[in-house]
Amino acid sequence: MKALVIGATGATGKELVNLLLESNDYSEVSIFVRRSTGKSHSKLTEHVVDFSDVNSFRELITGDVLFSCIGTTLKDAGSKEKQWKIDYDIPAEFVSAAKQNNVNSLVLVSSYGASAKSNVYYSMMKGKLEDYLQELHFPQYIIFRPGPLIRENTDRLGEKISVKVIKFFNAIGLFKNLKPITTAFLAQKLVKAPKEFSTGKFTLELGNILKI
Repeated sequence: MKALVIGATGATGKELVNLLLESNDYSEVSIFVRRSTGKSHSKLTEHVVDFSDVNSFRELITGDVLFSCIGTTLKDAGSKEKQWKIDYDIPAEFVSAAKQNNVNSLVLVSSYGASAKSNVYYSMMKGKLEDYLQELHFPQYIIFRPGPLIRENTDRLGEKISVKVIKFFNAIGLFKNLKPITTAFLAQKLVKAPKEFSTGKFTLELGNILKI
C-alpha cells in the first residue's frame, strides 16, 4: 500500500512515519509538510507544501491510506481561530482532496470526548471534523480517540501534570478510559488499523485501541 501522512512532524506523526517505513505492508510513504524534515529513505517521498492552498498540490494527494495526525494546542496556535485553521480547516481540505483522488482509507487521530455538541471548544472542534469527514464517505474510515498522550521529551508543563494526575487516579481504579498512552504505542496501532478492519466506519476509544 501507499501511505499518505499529514501531521508527520508532530510527536505521533514522527513515530508513525518511522513505523510505516519499516512496515512490509507499505511500499511507499508520502508526507506533506510545511518545512523539510531532512529525512531520507528509499520508500519516503517528502512534499513541502503550502497547506493554505491545497489546489496547488492536489494532484500529489494519491495513494491507498491517508493518516491524519495534524493538530496543535491553543497555546502553540496563539488563538482559537488559528487553532481551528490547523486542526479543522487544513485536514478538512486535504482529506476532501484525497477523497476526490480516490484514496480509499482514512485513519484520523481525533481526541477522547470529541463531539460536535460538546461545550469544550477542543472537543467540539474535533467532533465537527469527525462529522465533516464522515460526510465524504470514505470506504474505510477509522477514528482514533485516545486519551492523554505521553510525548517523549515534552516541554508542555500542563501535559506533564495532567498525565501524572490521571496516572494517580488510574492507580486507584478511576478514569480508566483516560489512561495515558505513549505516542509510540499509538503509532503502532495506527499502522495496523487499515489491515485490522474491513470497510465502514470505526470509532476507537481507548479500550478498542488497546485490543488492536
